[in-house]
Amino acid sequence: MGLKKIDWYIIQKFLGTFFYAIALIILIVIIFDLSERIDNFIENQAPLNKILFVYYLNFIPYFINLFSPLFTFIAVIYFTSRMAFNSEIIAILSSGVSFRRMLVPYFISAILLAFLSIYLSNVLIPNANRERLDFENTYIRSQRQFRERNIHLQTRPGEFVYLESYNDRINVGYKFAMEKFEDGELTYKLVSERAEWIDSTETWALRNYYVREINGLDEQLDWGNRKDTTINLSPDDFIQNLRDMETMNFRELQAFIDNERLKGSENIRYYLVEKHRRIAFPFATLVLTLIGVSLSSRKVRGGIGLHLGMGLTLSFAFILFMQISTTFATNGNLPPILAVWIPNFVFAMLGVYLLRTAPK
Repeated sequence: MGLKKIDWYIIQKFLGTFFYAIALIILIVIIFDLSERIDNFIENQAPLNKILFVYYLNFIPYFINLFSPLFTFIAVIYFTSRMAFNSEIIAILSSGVSFRRMLVPYFISAILLAFLSIYLSNVLIPNANRERLDFENTYIRSQRQFRERNIHLQTRPGEFVYLESYNDRINVGYKFAMEKFEDGELTYKLVSERAEWIDSTETWALRNYYVREINGLDEQLDWGNRKDTTINLSPDDFIQNLRDMETMNFRELQAFIDNERLKGSENIRYYLVEKHRRIAFPFATLVLTLIGVSLSSRKVRGGIGLHLGMGLTLSFAFILFMQISTTFATNGNLPPILAVWIPNFVFAMLGVYLLRTAPK
């Protein structure tokens, strides 16, 4: 089935309206962001070329992807409402084209935008975010600090590390302990008053330590003032920031999740939500396109204004639903994959219902 002139007409309307709307909102966001950040730029003497070509150039793909489903929905409602108001939808259906056949160019455009979103989320944006976040850390926000206490980590299977506190400014941990288990039995325990990271050798210098090695009924003890040792642990494991996952492509994020799961990280749910969101969010483009066409293809007395009002209400309801469900995943017991996909399934059912009631 080849594309007809009317298909290209709808695709052109769809993509043209979408990119025009997204360009306007990006321009507005940049203006507001610049007005908010200008004091930081001046105070920290940020170079103009870095502001334009490092910060804002890498800022644009992030916000295009962030607003993509919302403005896909608004674009569909806007140009479809205009077509309905001008009786173009009636003319298309009267010519023998079924409503479902008319959906083909809509979904071709939506699939293109969904694949664009997947590419942005998993390939382009992580690379862009590295430069953008480095710029923010240098010229906008102060460097992150680690303030957690009573830190428990699993560095590899059967090997556990504990620190009462960690000072990220001087890379020193206090009340350090490491335990190794085999078949559920403790075989090795290392305790130290202070563990200092030596950057040049990538080792830890343990102060006032003692080591206990257990082999059945036999035990060996060792102690001293200093012991340099290699541990599957580095300062980055303590000061890992949730924003760092924005700099990882899909493969890196999956490897990072596996590593954090091994360590027993408390933030694992945030990482899982981000992983599933990178696929579910582009799929929302298809769901919202279906709702938008079904909702705005009927000619009503309120015209474009009524359709846009209903569309904005539904889009904000979708965003609110997504936010609530992900909150239940990060702070409750809802599995992250369900939290991310439930809004799509619920609104997909709404889209099917609206499709059945749409003019045929």
